[in-house]
Amino acid sequence: MGKLCEAPYNKTVDWTKWYILWADERVVAKNHVDSNYKLAKDGLFSKVPIVPSHVNSINDSVSAEEAASEYEFVIRQLVKSRVIGVSDTSDCPKFDLVLLGMGSDGHVASLFPNHSVLDENNEWVTFITDSPKPPPERITFTLPVINSASNVAIVVTGENKAEAAHLAIDDVGPDCIVVPARMVQPTKGKLVWFLDKPAASKLEGFQFSD
Repeated sequence: MGKLCEAPYNKTVDWTKWYILWADERVVAKNHVDSNYKLAKDGLFSKVPIVPSHVNSINDSVSAEEAASEYEFVIRQLVKSRVIGVSDTSDCPKFDLVLLGMGSDGHVASLFPNHSVLDENNEWVTFITDSPKPPPERITFTLPVINSASNVAIVVTGENKAEAAHLAIDDVGPDCIVVPARMVQPTKGKLVWFLDKPAASKLEGFQFSD
């Protein structure tokens, strides 16, 4: 993504067509070190001419539940105005790209292992107040929304993610724990994993050469 801030992309990309939302966000102030908005703004938005009104951050001055409800309303308005398409297999929004990371426990977005939020099928955006990683309050896209995207990319780095990557990607059999990242299976879209060598070190059948 950093390359997009450099020539020639910062001039050749039609930034007016970009609409940005967050697949998950920590319910903290936008200038807080834990804010995903701050991370994206510092690394990308402040360096390219994206239309400010096309960047849709959460309301960080309300509860996690209210923030999730308001964020879903924002998405529904973008669907209504046809900025975002709709899946032809469900009523979910169909994003062009959902970009995710993965934790060492196999969580993606704010969908953590063994959490009831994994079973949420009715809402587009939901919330948690008991994240096993701080900060505790977060909003997150639900699995049906993630799996309705045209493209999903999961970016993973570091040796501490290797076991989770193995459980998410390899054919580990029915007796192994099902990590949330393994549940990311786009219905009609494309899933691409980007891993560095340490993160991919436990994958079966992969060989690397310098």
